[in-house]
This record gives sequence, structure tokens and C-alpha cells, in this order.
Amino acid sequence: MTTTVLITDPPPHLISELRQRRPSWRLHDLSDLSGADTVEGKVWAFIDWICPQMSGLELCRRLRETGPTRRAHLTMVLESGDMESRRRALQAGADDYLLGPLDAERLLERVDGCGDVSAMPARQVYRHGTLAVDCTAHQVRHDGSVIALRPNEFRLLVHFLEHPDQVFSRQALIDSLGKHALGIDERTVDVWIGRLRRSLVAAGASDPLRTVRSLGYVLDSLD
Repeated sequence: MTTTVLITDPPPHLISELRQRRPSWRLHDLSDLSGADTVEGKVWAFIDWICPQMSGLELCRRLRETGPTRRAHLTMVLESGDMESRRRALQAGADDYLLGPLDAERLLERVDGCGDVSAMPARQVYRHGTLAVDCTAHQVRHDGSVIALRPNEFRLLVHFLEHPDQVFSRQALIDSLGKHALGIDERTVDVWIGRLRRSLVAAGASDPLRTVRSLGYVLDSLD
């Protein structure tokens, strides 16, 4: 599958290094929305807090509302790692964040570490009540209807289905997504879980997760 990476106002040395290390990737300047019109395949966007044409938060919101990038993995590149900046990034629709400046090593770590669906069991389908999760197709269905999930929420759901009846702390869930080295705050897990629950319920499915106070989250088996 094609990998498309959108970067706001990328320096030439960053593009040069990425092309050397990942020649098959399609790289686009995302200084405004023009670079998002014809994206295809698996799409990742790295959005600066301040962009040439608009704020990074506004660009993030628009990407989340635009057809070709609605399901893209959006990472906000923060100028400050304070809690308020993180909160605003997630509210704008970002999947996660990192503290800038962006460099090739951290970008590769983010894409390779979080976007590899092939790391999941091949041809594996998990079922839980009316839910069917196909890891090969990267697809979730409820009573046959597709539910659109973002990459983090999909991976979390698969993780819970792989380990039913086990309580996972927020840090354990960060580790399960391969993001333990990326400075993700534990409260971000609550945002991911909330998005997952809302997507399932909006599609008519039951919320399969249970919050265990002071410990974390668990998916109870139906047996």
C-alpha cells in the first residue's frame, strides 16, 4: 500500500533524507490544504503549531473534515509540551503529538512504529458480539456495516480483543501501540478510548470496554 506523508513547510534537508531512506513514500508540502487534494494510500500528516497560511490547529481541523484526509493519522508538532497545548491539539482532531522541531528519525519512528498493520496477525478476524474486526483489511464492522476508526483506536480495539478480561493501565496501552518512547501523556489514552467508544456507539454498536477505577480499562468477554 502506498504511504503518503504530508509535512507543513518541510526544510529541504528533511525531504532529502526521507527520500533517501524511504524512496517509495510520496512526500507533499502541507503549508496549506492544497497538498491534501490527491493523497492516496496510508496517509500521515505532521502539522506545525504555526503554519504559513493558518494556525496548525485550524489546519488540523480542516484535514479531519476533508474527504481524502479524514482518516489520516494526524500528528501535531508542538512548540511547547505543556498540557494545554496537548489538550488543544487533541481537541482539534490530532491523533497524537510530539515536541518539535521535527526530524527524519522521529518521523520514521512514528510512521514505522505506529502504522504497520502487517505487524498484526495475518488474516485474523476477531469477533465480539455484533462486532467483527478484520486485521488484514484494517476494517471494523457492526452487523455488516463498516465503522470508520482512526489508526490508534483501531489498534487499541485489536489489542483489547487479543487480550479479553485483562485490565490494562494507560501506560500499558501506550506501550501496546509502540509509543512508549514518544512522550505521550497518559491522559491521551483517555481521549483515544473516548473516540473509540463514541465511534462504536454512533454506529449502533455496544461499548465493549469497561473502565476500572484507578487501574485502567478492560474488555470483558461475552462467554
